[in-house]
Amino acid sequence: MHSHANEHPQILIPTGTAPVACVDIGGTKVAVSMADEQGVRGKVSEATAIHGENDALAQQIIRLIGQSCSAARLDVADIAAVGVASCGPFVMRDGLVELAAPNICGGLAGTARGLPNAWTTALLEAPLRAVFKGVRVENDGVGALEAERRWGALRGFDHCAYVTWSTGIGMGLCVDGRVLRGKNGNAGHAGHTFVSDNGDALCGCGNTGDVEGLAAGNAIARRFMAQGYADASALFSAAYADDAQAIGIIDGLCRVMGRTLYNLVVVMDLQRIAIGGSVFWHHRGYLLPRLQSHLLGKLGALTDGVELVSAGLGDRVGDYAALALVLDAGA
Repeated sequence: MHSHANEHPQILIPTGTAPVACVDIGGTKVAVSMADEQGVRGKVSEATAIHGENDALAQQIIRLIGQSCSAARLDVADIAAVGVASCGPFVMRDGLVELAAPNICGGLAGTARGLPNAWTTALLEAPLRAVFKGVRVENDGVGALEAERRWGALRGFDHCAYVTWSTGIGMGLCVDGRVLRGKNGNAGHAGHTFVSDNGDALCGCGNTGDVEGLAAGNAIARRFMAQGYADASALFSAAYADDAQAIGIIDGLCRVMGRTLYNLVVVMDLQRIAIGGSVFWHHRGYLLPRLQSHLLGKLGALTDGVELVSAGLGDRVGDYAALALVLDAGA
């Protein structure tokens, strides 16, 4: 076992590991890297395909895998497995995953959501299996959870969760040392639960006022642009400058997210939750104590000693989520 200078120092890839492709699908971008005994490299990324036919995303991934192989000076034919960590939810068709992702499929919430397609699902696993062997598709929350349990802030914890607060809001859940998946691989979609009676925000899934519709990165722009905050970055910049309105908005977002985290803890009796994603990661010092406050002092039998922590793999957790799914396949 050895690590490499171009990697996060906690990532260990065994000598002799055959190349595996690591695909990270988000509502905003798709990133592809290669990993083998020389490390994780050849990263390429593009905006997530949302135009054309509903196989556009799968075809984009196939093309990006080829580009990543070229960048890493690897042969596509040598890929031992393809790990795909994707935003969900998933729909199973003939035993294969298709995406019914709110930030990709415009047919879910309709034209009011503004996506340029009428897809109800996006093809994913079937086109990949037609080209590659050893394809494993999991929710990106599950992939990130496995990466954090293997290399990051959840090592040694049998009752834990990974939460991403990014373009969307997703989770990976582990109880009694078992990663939860559910009937279609959708366990952890607490971003589509309701924790307030606020109904002013249309989520891409079609819900109005769910956690993601209220607090996700793309919801911040939709909800607060009229108040002068073009995106999450602008909102937080204003709060750091003591803008009382911005601080109030963020406190409201933290109430939504804090209640969500509290619910995860009391439903599954968790020990630790690691949090990542672009909205959280860029403002973690500001957000972490505010989120923690929604657990402190509430039903101590379940919440005492529970830790909310920043993702141990930092802003690279997405890169390693897919790797954690297939690393053993390349050994």
